[in-house]
Amino acid sequence: MRGRKPLLRTSVVKKTKMNSLISPPFLKKGDKVAIIALASKLNSEDIQSAINLMQENWGVEVIVGESVSASYFNFAGNDEVRLRDFQQQLDNQEIKAIFSARGGYGSSRIIDAVDFSKFQKNPKWIIGFSDITAVHWQLQILGFQSFHAPMPKTFMRDYDSVQKLEAFLFGENINYTIPSRPINKQGVGAGQIVGGNLCILAHLIGSKSEVNTNGKILFIEDISEYLYNIDRMMIQLKRAEKLKNLAGLIVGNFSFIKENEGPFGKTFYEIIAEHTAEYNYPICYDFPVGHEAINWTIPCGKFASLIVDNEGVRLAFEL
Repeated sequence: MRGRKPLLRTSVVKKTKMNSLISPPFLKKGDKVAIIALASKLNSEDIQSAINLMQENWGVEVIVGESVSASYFNFAGNDEVRLRDFQQQLDNQEIKAIFSARGGYGSSRIIDAVDFSKFQKNPKWIIGFSDITAVHWQLQILGFQSFHAPMPKTFMRDYDSVQKLEAFLFGENINYTIPSRPINKQGVGAGQIVGGNLCILAHLIGSKSEVNTNGKILFIEDISEYLYNIDRMMIQLKRAEKLKNLAGLIVGNFSFIKENEGPFGKTFYEIIAEHTAEYNYPICYDFPVGHEAINWTIPCGKFASLIVDNEGVRLAFEL
């Protein structure tokens, strides 16, 4: 994957004063990385193929935290175990990146107890998606980039997505292009890119991890939600003015959407379009980020430009 970059048509984009957040050092061969479980429990055998890939293909040494094999009801160990594991890897200067083995539920239970003081002096990449959205937003509050990207439990679902993550981790800058959709709202926008799981974003409003979305490109995705609940969460974001002043909106995969006994009357596309109709920023749908096998890496907190027109969608990241 390294050395191969998708082409992006050049276009004039007005750049704001909002530069990228701080980038931790990129990986190099021989570095140590850690895998922990911040949320739901898993079978440690589920990540062995990912460990082999990282060690053999990437050339890094993988340290597996105690939470990966821990279990406490639905969680990968109780809050104390998961917090201790995360804290140890954050504080360990030899560890250059931390992967959450999977999502599920549990990150927001411990995030306020994490001490980021040593991390701020020696930052490292944090990687994950879904429930890990809570961690990404906390890192953005602190001023650091992180990767919304495949996790070891999902690595083997799509090798190209893992190669994109590898490229970003080792310092390459990938730009994305996808086909146009009739429902897209055309336009050009630029700003820091932020976002993640819609449900988690709605739950973080009013918390210490709430991010100001003004002037930023927001991306959202979700899984197994009822249509009425997607509507409710979009209303929550709108009432909290998280949608009002965006530079752009990227709608990722909404997987396994559910309907009540009585039909809600709108698709999730129509729900999102309704709650953003009054705004003039570009909006694209079906971007490959979320809970599907194809899950492209998004460098949260990095400055990006979004171009949506008849030719397609181009998402480019600042060098």
